[in-house]
Amino acid sequence: MIFTNPAGAPELACDECGCRWFDRQANCCYECGAPVSETSLDEFHAALERFAARARPDSPLIRRLSPEGH
Repeated sequence: MIFTNPAGAPELACDECGCRWFDRQANCCYECGAPVSETSLDEFHAALERFAARARPDSPLIRRLSPEGH
């Protein structure tokens, strides 16, 4: 589950319990122990890229990732 924090940035939350705290080494939720799926991580990384593109549209990395940047 992805939600937007008050600053507008995406944050990843547990699909099972909604908790935002994860054990990054074990790749699971601290609250309920549910594993973070690869699909959730992929969606979160895509949301981060979209956020970064809005925040810094002139960034060389964003230009490289965008279809127009080739």
